[in-house]
Amino acid sequence: MEVGNLEGLEPVSPNGQYFSSDVITLSVLAVLEFEIPIDIESQTMSLLKNVFLPISPRFSSIMVENDGKKEWKRVEVKLEDHVNIPSFPSNLSPESYDEYLEEYMSKLSTERYPQGKPLWEVHIIKYPTSNAAGNIIFKFHHALGDGYSLMGALISTLQRADNPSLPLTFPSRQLSESKKRENFFVTKIFSSACNTISDIWWGISKTLKEDDLTPIKSSNDAIEFRPSTIATMTFSLDQLKSIKNKLGVTLNDVLTGMIFFGTRLYMQEIDQSSSTADCTAMVLLNTRIMGDYMPIEEMIKPNSKMPWGNRFTFLQVPIPKLTELSNADDFIRNTHKMIKKKRNSLAVYFTSRLLEIVNKFGSHEASSRYIHRTLKNSSMVISNMIGPVEQMSLANHPIKGFYFLVPGLPQGFDITIVSYMGKVRLAFKMEKGIIDPQKLKSCMENALDMIVKDSNKNPKLNN
Repeated sequence: MEVGNLEGLEPVSPNGQYFSSDVITLSVLAVLEFEIPIDIESQTMSLLKNVFLPISPRFSSIMVENDGKKEWKRVEVKLEDHVNIPSFPSNLSPESYDEYLEEYMSKLSTERYPQGKPLWEVHIIKYPTSNAAGNIIFKFHHALGDGYSLMGALISTLQRADNPSLPLTFPSRQLSESKKRENFFVTKIFSSACNTISDIWWGISKTLKEDDLTPIKSSNDAIEFRPSTIATMTFSLDQLKSIKNKLGVTLNDVLTGMIFFGTRLYMQEIDQSSSTADCTAMVLLNTRIMGDYMPIEEMIKPNSKMPWGNRFTFLQVPIPKLTELSNADDFIRNTHKMIKKKRNSLAVYFTSRLLEIVNKFGSHEASSRYIHRTLKNSSMVISNMIGPVEQMSLANHPIKGFYFLVPGLPQGFDITIVSYMGKVRLAFKMEKGIIDPQKLKSCMENALDMIVKDSNKNPKLNN
């Protein structure tokens, strides 16, 4: 049932339009893992109605098209249409339910949203897996908001497990020593100009030229609609911070460098000749002035410093080759330098402006095709978010872990990262039958071990 009329509708953001087209449709799956069996059916509708829906009007809106432009239109929400409780065979082992959960999430990743309904779903998995006594999966259309917005919305529905009256807190975002040491203004301007020119040229060439086929990239089309394999890994946040401090880089540099190194080790193990293959990673970059998550009521204000919506862009980062670097921690150093260089470049803003021009004089479908082609030509996507320090709970059900995925990307290798309770969780979404998840995880563990050893004996990065 619709509410209101077409006048005064909120327009869908440009990024929201790009990611909700016939060419590309992105979602976010947030997976909550519970310590105890899930028993909240009696509270589900009340929680959704009184806590979840009031967070944002978009959760009560559908997307409509008016004169070629997409807008949000308020509707009456039938909550029962958004809650799913699947039935699996009874009395199986946790390992068997791991397989059922993975298959369920693979199918969920490829399913389109029903027409005429707000673009979110809740899936309650009551069967015990190896990692949890039960799981709840929130599926959001990416047009609703980016990871920062949706994480803020999700956290608004949760409480601290130790003391619900206290707010959840997040790790401090201290700058590394290398970030604190900035060059003087003229040098930065000159460096930015040079980086911008080279990055624009390199970015255009990567949009036109596809990465080499390797053990992590197949020649299959429409990968976003093919079955996927999902695997996760957990690392100690303190161990990663120790590496960060020893090398004088950021935590994101450590994680991204470890992923690059582990990926190259995996590729070499599967096919020695792939060691010299050209591979590109698309690293998602939040364009807000970063800080802790703000209350939802602050995020939705017109002039908020940390606004709701899709405020991100992609950095195109070449994955270093094993033959180019001599030490394991060189992958961290190299990643730090590349990402710092690209952050000092205006190429990402050029890309955003280019998409706006294509959207204005062409259509949002044309912009979507550009994004789809750029993503498809690369080998992987990496995105990350910061989670709470304290344990969360939902309706007195403690949450022992959580992770997220981004279905709809036209690659066979997507990696997401989130911190929680002193741990960092990596989730891998891979094209089924192409990447061996156990061997990949082993290579990631080996990469971290080698980086730890090298960081203990090598000096801090000089800038």
